[in-house]
Amino acid sequence: MPTFVDQTKIEVQAGKGGDGMVAFRHEKYVPNGGPAGGDGGRGGSIIFVADSGLRTLMDFRYRRKFKADNGENGRIKSQYGRGAKDLYLKVPVGTTVYDFETGEVIGDLVENKQELVVAHGGRGGRGNIHFATSVNTAPEIAENGEPGEDRVLRLELKMLADVGLVGFPSVGKSTLLSVVTKAKPKIASYSFTTLTPNLGMVILPDGRDFSMADLPGLIEGASQGVGLGIQFLRHIERTKGILHLVSMDPNNGREAIEDYHTIRNELASYDQDLSKKRELIVATQMDIPGSEEKLAEFKKALKAEDNNEPVYAISSVTHKGVDKLMQDAATLVEEVEKQKQEEEPKVTQKTREYKYQAPKKNEFTVEKVGDHEYVVKGASLERLVQMTNLDHQDGIIRLARKLKNLGVDDALRAKGAVDGDDVAIGDFSFEFVQ
Repeated sequence: MPTFVDQTKIEVQAGKGGDGMVAFRHEKYVPNGGPAGGDGGRGGSIIFVADSGLRTLMDFRYRRKFKADNGENGRIKSQYGRGAKDLYLKVPVGTTVYDFETGEVIGDLVENKQELVVAHGGRGGRGNIHFATSVNTAPEIAENGEPGEDRVLRLELKMLADVGLVGFPSVGKSTLLSVVTKAKPKIASYSFTTLTPNLGMVILPDGRDFSMADLPGLIEGASQGVGLGIQFLRHIERTKGILHLVSMDPNNGREAIEDYHTIRNELASYDQDLSKKRELIVATQMDIPGSEEKLAEFKKALKAEDNNEPVYAISSVTHKGVDKLMQDAATLVEEVEKQKQEEEPKVTQKTREYKYQAPKKNEFTVEKVGDHEYVVKGASLERLVQMTNLDHQDGIIRLARKLKNLGVDDALRAKGAVDGDDVAIGDFSFEFVQ
């Protein structure tokens, strides 16, 4: 069995747009050639695709950086460069994508084949055919391609199951799952049997079906009284309901009511919403002698706490009470689904993108870093510099004009800059001239 991987960190780098071309027509019988440099092609974006055939994030465990191709540069004769193909990465259904730096949720992939754009490719730079004017009919100006987005992401897999089985180790979660589904979890009478979540499908005679997950019980240190493993509690978040299994084995040395409250407290301490989930209380191992007496005490303790929820007494060995439990679990799933549909508008969009925040224009800062050295910072300005082709004098003049119009010159003067001082914007450095 492969190691279960449900959290990982990766870096994605979308492709850079192709550079625009500076070119001119030099054709026979075309006396007034003019500019003929084409635009660069768009860089490839990186897109996640939910795949129901995947169960873990193992594919991202050893390969952590993914890069899409760059767009092709523009060509002569007004030919545009070819756009790069997008890079599609498959992830399991149930994967949540976070921005690693900010913790912001970028998207949630909960349907098979659902797509999520996580890094946009840069647009291609414009060729000099776009910069011709009545004053400058032969411009030597072209844009470089826009850089693709580079982001660090955290992927978190939350198993998609309609019903989750919770409870202490060895209360019969794996046994119940093996009885009502075709799943074949490892079963033994010791703590930490289940090291990875197991998922199975319950199919009832009346045609109804739902998925059920046997979630790992206690983490390392459980023998000292530690509750449910925090790293696995996230898998309960998506379930529509919980089957809370409590052992009625009179020889386990524990009070059933205490077991019940321990698990409830673990759910609440992880997330208050988990403690509000619909649950069915299930008394297990009813085939053991003395279990009926322990069940009576458990029901009495619940009633004393004004908890009048029904308790399902089952034995996975003899199958006693299992059919009734599965029928009511299916009804619970239906009720929760109906309530959810009434509360939320139906989402019909199959492909989703995170909300791209374009850098705000004209926002920059000027910092004096030495006697005659200044650094200008601002996402919009740095992108402007990156997209300026500085190999041609026309491009340099255009950049200088834009910086002046944006107020960079005035801001530098206000900070005390004089002729000859060095100014840096990103990787570009120049000498300040009044």
